[in-house]
Amino acid sequence: MIRRCFKADKLAICATINDAAQAYEGRVAQRFLRDPYMPLTELEEEINTVAFYGHEEQGTLVGIMGIEAVKDVTLLRHAYVRSTHQRRGIGTTLLNHIISVTPTSRLLLGTWKNSWAVGFYLKHGFRSMPEPGQLLAEYWPRVPKAQADASVVLGIDLAAGA
Repeated sequence: MIRRCFKADKLAICATINDAAQAYEGRVAQRFLRDPYMPLTELEEEINTVAFYGHEEQGTLVGIMGIEAVKDVTLLRHAYVRSTHQRRGIGTTLLNHIISVTPTSRLLLGTWKNSWAVGFYLKHGFRSMPEPGQLLAEYWPRVPKAQADASVVLGIDLAAGA
């Protein structure tokens, strides 16, 4: 079941992100990996601007994705599925839901260049965007330059059905 998540879900959201982020080990430069990957204090700031949706099984949150309207686009933020539930279609189900509730015609996301996520999104119709550094600076201004250099921006034009 997919449902909207709220501040009361912050511990479950944080646990989901930190569990799933373990998959970055060995794929993302060690300097970008913290323990925890997302501290609760950082998530508490994000919850104020990001609308989170969660996939729940037997009362437990096992996957999350968030969206944030920024200027003329919607950003896909914090897409994670618990390690014990990956490769079961939960990410695809969440992504389809996110696309259905996206309030703009363009959905963008930033992710690590070397992550498995790039292939997942390309498979689902996203395309590599030109000038990722410029897009990251415009839509994700708090991302440090070193992180931006290690990232890629992918997008999908929902109006074109691409």
